[in-house]
Amino acid sequence: MIRVLIWNEFYHEKFDQDAMKIYPDGIHKTIADFLRSDEELEIRTATLDDENCGISKEILSNTDVLIWWGHMRHDLVPDEAAFMVRDAVLEGMGAIFLHSAHHSKPFRYLLGTSCNLCWRESGDREVLWVTEPSHPITRGIDRYFVLEHEETYGEPFVIPTPDKLLLIGSFSGGEAFRSGCLYERGNGKLFYLQPGHETFPTFKVPEIQTIIRNAVHYVAPSYRQQTTCPKVRNIDCGEPYVDIL
Repeated sequence: MIRVLIWNEFYHEKFDQDAMKIYPDGIHKTIADFLRSDEELEIRTATLDDENCGISKEILSNTDVLIWWGHMRHDLVPDEAAFMVRDAVLEGMGAIFLHSAHHSKPFRYLLGTSCNLCWRESGDREVLWVTEPSHPITRGIDRYFVLEHEETYGEPFVIPTPDKLLLIGSFSGGEAFRSGCLYERGNGKLFYLQPGHETFPTFKVPEIQTIIRNAVHYVAPSYRQQTTCPKVRNIDCGEPYVDIL
């Protein structure tokens, strides 16, 4: 089983009427519901309102893949919790950051840049183009698919060059955006997916659900170990290759 923790800020769905109508139980609940159809996944959820914002070393040690959605309350996530997420990914935990999570503390700490971009909320039509059709994350997706309405994101997107660029978004207002970015950090993999504004039913779109499900399987750890910086013996000394105390 792949142990998945879906973390959601869970703010808009309680105070914004449009978001409330689309995701009455929260974005995390919608994502959890479609992922639970996969018998290989064990699903849990957490929100900013939980104790310690739902993040602890114990919770993360029992999480194979963390899915993160945030927007207006990034600053309320304690630095300590964000560093825990960063360290867990470096050890091998997989992570998927959705939409406005580009500005979340864990994402910025892992990428080491501002992760700034251009944006506007005008409900533009977005076409998502698959750039790597053979990749496991885009398996089952056609050459492109359309979201009738999404928040517009535009370049420049201040991120390191992705290890793999899997999706490019083009908007009816003219912008283009790197919408599906894959990275390796330490022993872990992380995937950023741009669509997912809270006032549009993006997480109910079959192609988005397929991409997220595929991404969970892809970023799940095959190796998980904290990387240390030991002083070791010379291999020619004939003694075991261990830390020198």
